[in-house]
Amino acid sequence: MLIQTGSQTVGPFFHDGLFFGDENVLVNEKTQGQRILLEGTVYDGDGQPVPDALLEIWQPDAQGYFNHAADPNQAQADKAFCGFGRADTVNNGQFLFRTVKPGALSPDAAPYINVRIFARGMLIHAVTRIYFSDETANANDPVLNSVDAARRATLIAQRADFGDWPCYRFDIRLQGADETVFFDA
Repeated sequence: MLIQTGSQTVGPFFHDGLFFGDENVLVNEKTQGQRILLEGTVYDGDGQPVPDALLEIWQPDAQGYFNHAADPNQAQADKAFCGFGRADTVNNGQFLFRTVKPGALSPDAAPYINVRIFARGMLIHAVTRIYFSDETANANDPVLNSVDAARRATLIAQRADFGDWPCYRFDIRLQGADETVFFDA
C-alpha cells in the first residue's frame, strides 16, 4: 500500500544552510552604477511583520545586462556584479539589500528587480517585481501596465534620500488589504 508523502510549508529553516554572511550585499568597490539601499518589511495577512521570511533578488547590472550565460549580452555585463542576493527578515519583519539601481532590459521596459519570497505557511514561494518610483519609463512598461491600475502601487518602491546611498522602500504584503501583486513564476 502506497501513501502520500506529507506536505510541508516553506521555512522557517533558512539560517541553517542559506546564510553565511553578506548575502544581501551585491556590490563591492569595483561594481559600476548607482549604489542603492533596498529596504522594506514583509507583512502577513493580518498586517503583522513576518519575522522569519527569506527574500531572493535577481537583477541586471546598471547597464541592463545579466552576468549569466543565458543573457546574450553577458560579455558586456559588469563582472563585479553577480545580480543575485538573499536577505532574511529580522524579528520586526524588515529586510535590506545593498545593490545598484538596475538598467532597463530594453528601451520599452522600465528597470526592475525580480523577487522571490519564502515564508512559513506558504507551500511555494511568491514571485513579484520591484519597480522604482522615480522612473519615467514606468508609464510605458508592458508588464507594469498589464497590472490593474489600482494595484500597481504595490510593485513600486518609493525613494527616500538619506545618507550616502539613495534608499528605496518596498513593503511586501503576503495577503489582505493592499496585497502585493504576485506573478506566476
